[in-house]
Amino acid sequence: MRTAAAIQAILNLLRSQGIENEVVEFKEAKTQYDFNKIGKYFSALCNEANLKRKRSAWLVFGVKDNDKSIVGSQFRTNRADLDSLKAEVANHTTGRVTFMEIYEVHEPEGRVVLFEIPAAPKGIPISWKGHYYGRDGEELNALNLEEVERIREQARGEDWSAAIIESATINDLSPEAILKALESFKRKNQHLLEEIDEWSDETFLNKAKVCIKGKITRTAILLLGKSESEHFINPSTAKVSWILRDKDNIDKDYQHFTCPLLLNTDEVYKKIRNLKYRYISDGTLFPEEVDQYDPYIIREALNNCIAHQDYTLSGKINVVEHEDGKLVFVNSGSFIPSSIEEVVITDAPEPTYRNPFLVEAMINLNMIDAIGSGIKRMFNIQWKKFFPMPDYEFVNDKVKLTITGKVVDINYARKVATVPDLSLLDIIALDKVAKSKRLSAAEIKDLKSKGLIEGRKPNFHISVSVAKVTGEQADYIKQRGIDDEYCQKIILDYLNKFGKGGREDFEKVLLDKLPDVLSVDQKKHKIKNILQKMKRENKIRLGDSRQWILDEV
Repeated sequence: MRTAAAIQAILNLLRSQGIENEVVEFKEAKTQYDFNKIGKYFSALCNEANLKRKRSAWLVFGVKDNDKSIVGSQFRTNRADLDSLKAEVANHTTGRVTFMEIYEVHEPEGRVVLFEIPAAPKGIPISWKGHYYGRDGEELNALNLEEVERIREQARGEDWSAAIIESATINDLSPEAILKALESFKRKNQHLLEEIDEWSDETFLNKAKVCIKGKITRTAILLLGKSESEHFINPSTAKVSWILRDKDNIDKDYQHFTCPLLLNTDEVYKKIRNLKYRYISDGTLFPEEVDQYDPYIIREALNNCIAHQDYTLSGKINVVEHEDGKLVFVNSGSFIPSSIEEVVITDAPEPTYRNPFLVEAMINLNMIDAIGSGIKRMFNIQWKKFFPMPDYEFVNDKVKLTITGKVVDINYARKVATVPDLSLLDIIALDKVAKSKRLSAAEIKDLKSKGLIEGRKPNFHISVSVAKVTGEQADYIKQRGIDDEYCQKIILDYLNKFGKGGREDFEKVLLDKLPDVLSVDQKKHKIKNILQKMKRENKIRLGDSRQWILDEV
């Protein structure tokens, strides 16, 4: 905390600069000031101080912004109320970052309040209520994308997970977690059993690459730290939330977990209601009984979230269980490989990781495998159970994985597996078609060259050859719809019988006959195009009251 003389000198210096800049903001605030605006300025000044390489920024109440004259402020004159602002602001910022200190200076012209705002931590832009703010000169604006990336880039040259926490000791780690880590390390290193038994805890943690030369790392806190040790990684968090939702997507139950994640991943696993699922397998009258969610998939998905989470974003990991048979995993951070398909094709460890020190520790403690085949194995497990493929979505700096724990169409799934020469990539792509997901250009080219899909981008459907093998001819016709010539014939028959008709009349007749892959608006647009084409071909024309009639000229 700065002395009164130091604060007086800072106030004089700030006023003498003549104009505001990106790291100083003056407000009169004679009585009160809007709380939300304080938060926006807090975010903006935090981020600008980081970008300008300043230790801190200043928000000053009781001073005019034009001539820097003191007018005095009565904002929260009670000291306890003023100090409570720290917690109020922290409730809405990234990682609960708040004011370094709030100072009061009493001048003859009136009271001045100086808020010292810390620079955003290296690699972590600070948001207010989920939005990042910045300054353009004296103006308050959204922090532009280039500036957000410039701050985040600060952390990319470093491994967040390898950072040493100087103030932490082995006493901040859970003895139970260390014991389990040791057991896992022994199972993985049977040839070292006699040697391992001679090691101290410190030696073991160094050998397992959880600690560095006896120093506690962020990885050690995440995997082995006591729950009360989570503060050492602030503003990042070690939290994993399990949430149960009903068929209407309403929360029914939840529980939050934190470090030690080596132990608490098991506790998350126990919360998931992995019910038995029964279906009739091919060639038997006896039902097949399987877990809704394969235990390997649950553990692989959860541990991947922990290993690849971008902890600089200060987000938590969510595991959402839906009663209608879906399990969703969400972690913060972009997906580093270019695509899931690349991971499946390569079937090898990634050349780079977001948290290499954490990943190596998790490999050494047998939490994840070292050969990089986990995602491919998840797809194969779902395929062999006739369950839909895992769904990955990459949006807003998050990775979302959805696992479906039931058969959507057992007959279709079983028969697709009998289509000759289908690779796992073909199955993944056909699964996207069945779910009306967007296909990549490479997938479209590959599926079309093999005659597996038909239609135009983005509205593809299974081809007639797949429909014949799978017994989905009726569905194929629904997906493909009737062709344009047949639509024209129906319109001409209508006009021959009734003399005239509006577009709404033709929509009533044709909408349910057009491809199911089209939305209602797309179907209406298609009917409009068919009518215009018939007009150009002099088959129909607009008559009185804007009704279509046969063109008999």
